This record gives sequence, structure tokens and C-alpha cells, in this order.
Amino acid sequence: MKRTGITELPLHGGRCPPWLFGRMKQLSGAISEIIVQEYGGQELLRRLADPFFFQALSCVIGFDWHSSGTTTTTMGALKEAIDPEELGVAVCGGKGKTSKRTPQEIQEIAEVFSISSQKVEGLKYASRMAAKVDNACVQDGYQLYHHTFIVAESGEWAVVQQGMHERVARRYHWLSDGVRSFVEEPHSGIAGDRREDVVLDMTARDSGETRKASVDLVRDNPKHFLPHVREAEQRSLDEYLGRSPQVQKLVMPAPHAITKLTKQTVTALQRAYEIQPENYEELVAIRGIGPKAVRALALVSDLVYGKPPSWKDPVRFSFAHGGKDGVPYPVDKPTYDKTNEILRGAIQEAKVGQKERLGALKRLHEFLG
Repeated sequence: MKRTGITELPLHGGRCPPWLFGRMKQLSGAISEIIVQEYGGQELLRRLADPFFFQALSCVIGFDWHSSGTTTTTMGALKEAIDPEELGVAVCGGKGKTSKRTPQEIQEIAEVFSISSQKVEGLKYASRMAAKVDNACVQDGYQLYHHTFIVAESGEWAVVQQGMHERVARRYHWLSDGVRSFVEEPHSGIAGDRREDVVLDMTARDSGETRKASVDLVRDNPKHFLPHVREAEQRSLDEYLGRSPQVQKLVMPAPHAITKLTKQTVTALQRAYEIQPENYEELVAIRGIGPKAVRALALVSDLVYGKPPSWKDPVRFSFAHGGKDGVPYPVDKPTYDKTNEILRGAIQEAKVGQKERLGALKRLHEFLG
């Protein structure tokens, strides 16, 4: 069963020390090469899209087991370590401003992989929609600040991205093979430690009728429902408190709370009306349709049509060389370097047809497992 989805990690300050990052690059690169040589580039994508494998990989290459840098530093090491021309896999994007370069980097790597123009546009769309859906359609309060798009020469892709909320990070994983719709259950599995009290999840299967009603509202005309937004929000809060008397404190995701729709949001809704989207994915894909527009449509859909969205947080509930902060123990540099040496030697011998050492590593893994 594919396990892609979300994990949560606390924010840690500081930077990865150069001596460790260099080793992380070497070891993550060696592991990636072995996976690609043995199983192909698609398997590397599948494993990076598995939050459990990803967490284990980060621990094995020596980063903190529970730090937000587990995501950003591990993906940074992989981006520098993986040679696209040699492995047929590339990592695009990154943290902060680097994430904005993802479309350009997809275009550049497409030339290396000889990917058709039509497929390139599809990859750019996938990158943009994965980020937009996790920021606007899954309103859990986590603001995305890191987005990496991993693409294989076959055109398959994976996404590893991360958001931050109250100094806690939440990681989102996507895999193209498991995405049947960008707006309905795009994550085939979700893992995490902290469950938020209230999350507007427009990707939930239970939100299907709300998605349809949202499209109907936009196609009719936003000016007909905008006066009802405040009323709809108050009703949703009252009903939630009525259903959950045990909740002592109701915390709505601050970045997405609606008190008054901005001029930009109203303009985007009007543009959507002019475009007349055929379905919810087309609606969400329209530039300017962000968290506030998604939320307003969902609340009014409930008020007008009696189609309530899902308010459940979709989150569900390894050490090899130590960790950067000394957890569970300081990084053992000699052992780390020896691991790199063994893996690199195995890769070189495999390249000339000598797979005995790779086989021995497999048997060792099976024995230890």
C-alpha cells in the first residue's frame, strides 16, 4: 500500500554544519544511486513520496529525527547530490525564494530529459496545483514555505513540501501515480503527531457536494452570495461549538479566517464567474482563487445548499549515524564516512557488472530487518 501524506516536525533554529551537509550529500546520493540502479527512477520517486521512508532516510543520513530541517536539508542534499543526466531523476525547487524557481527548473530539466512541451506544461501545472491545494484547499493553518518537485525522465513526479504554523512544521507528500484528482483525496496516506481542532478540508471525499455547490455559486454570480459570507461563517462556528461541547477553545487557522473579503479575492471570484469553470479543479486553478475564496464558497455552500464541507483534520496517526543536535547521540563521523565508502564502492562495482556487494548489502538489510 502506498503511504504518502503528511508528517509534523518542530522548528529548530541554526544551520546544518558544512561537515555534516557534505556527508549528507554523499550518503543520500549513494542511496539514491543504488535505488535507481536496482529498481529504477520511478521507485526513487515512490520512496521519497512515502513519509515513513523519507523520515528514515533523513535519520540515516544524520539529520535531526524531529526537526523541520529534516525536510529542507534532506531535500537540499538530494538536490545537490543527484546528477539528472546520470540517474534520470531531478530535484527542482527548494526553500523560500528558491521554490519560486520551480517552473523554470522544470523547463530546464525537461530539455535534459527531452520531455515534450505538452508534458512540460503538465509538470508545471502539477507543481503549482500541489502547492495551491495544500495551501488553500487544506486549511490547517500551515503556510507553505518549502516546495520541491522531483521529476523522472519518464515524466512521473513527486512533491515534498512543507508548511509552518506556530513553530511547528507539517510536511506534505504527493506522488503522480496516486493522484487521480488534485482536489479529491490527493494524498493516499497521511501521518502526523498533532491534530488541529478545526481544519477545512476541501479535498476530503466528504466535501464532494460542497465542491460542486462552490462551482455552482461561482457560475451563478459572486455578487449574489457575497452578502452572505459573514452570516455563513458565524453559522459554521455556532454549529461546530454545538456539535463539540467538549471543546474548551476553538482555534481557527489564523491565516485563513474571514472577517472581510479583500478586493483581490472579490476580483478573483468575479474572474472565475467570467471563466465559468466546469469543475472544482478548474475553479481552484484560477489565479487569485486562494484560501479566502475557497473558504467563503464552502461556507456559503453550506448556508445556501445545506452541503457542509469536512472540518476534520486529515492528519493520521531510525537512527543510524546520530543527529545534528546530538539526538539520540552525536554523529559518528568515522562510521558515517565508512558507510559512504562502502556504498560508493558497491555502486562503482555495480556499474561494471559486479553486483555481489550490492547483493550482500541486500542480505544484510534482510537480516537486520
